[in-house]
Amino acid sequence: MTGQKKSTTRKEQILKAAEQVFARKGYHDATISDVARQANVSDATIYEYFSSKEDLLFSLPGETARRGKENLEQVLPFIRSYADKIRAFVYNHLSFYQNHPDYAAVALLILKTNRKFVETEAYKDVQDLSRVLLQVIQEGIAAGQFRSDLDPLLVRSAILGTIEHLVIRQVLLGKPQDLVTQVDALTDLIVGGIVFREGGKIHDSGIPSGEPPASRNQKSLQQTRRSSS
Repeated sequence: MTGQKKSTTRKEQILKAAEQVFARKGYHDATISDVARQANVSDATIYEYFSSKEDLLFSLPGETARRGKENLEQVLPFIRSYADKIRAFVYNHLSFYQNHPDYAAVALLILKTNRKFVETEAYKDVQDLSRVLLQVIQEGIAAGQFRSDLDPLLVRSAILGTIEHLVIRQVLLGKPQDLVTQVDALTDLIVGGIVFREGGKIHDSGIPSGEPPASRNQKSLQQTRRSSS
């Protein structure tokens, strides 16, 4: 193993340990020594990579957001309807949070309420990820698949806000047990309000009528799952 690769692996090891410790002890009660024990390194080793406990906390979401953006950018061009692009985005988020409960707790219960986080480079990565959804909404409007009178920022807020509410409820209450079961219901709820309707009927929405939600666009979801795994 080269020195650079070893350094990267050690840094990822520390970040994973910090995620676990912050999620289970809480940020304020956790110490650098707690993280060092979890990562099986010394306190001094942690300070080789991070200047403080706060720096360690703020470093957690950066790589996760970048990978999420890359996954979506690989998949979305192969999904034809903008309704199903939104479905893929919702699936990508909910499945990730389902499989990474410690990260969910840190991101939505600790980082979300920290005003200093918005000044960090990692926050810019999170913004870049959310812009992927905004672009889908804007392109759906331009393509005539979504209503022309929509506020894209408001639609994005509705989607992200609902995702975050579902995840926080699971973190705190354990419900729903499986976030992925909410993908179709959430997508259909949102899309039902934003698709362009001609003569009172949904026009070119990409949602086949007469099919149960669970059977819709399985190929697109399967492709998204493979990219997210």
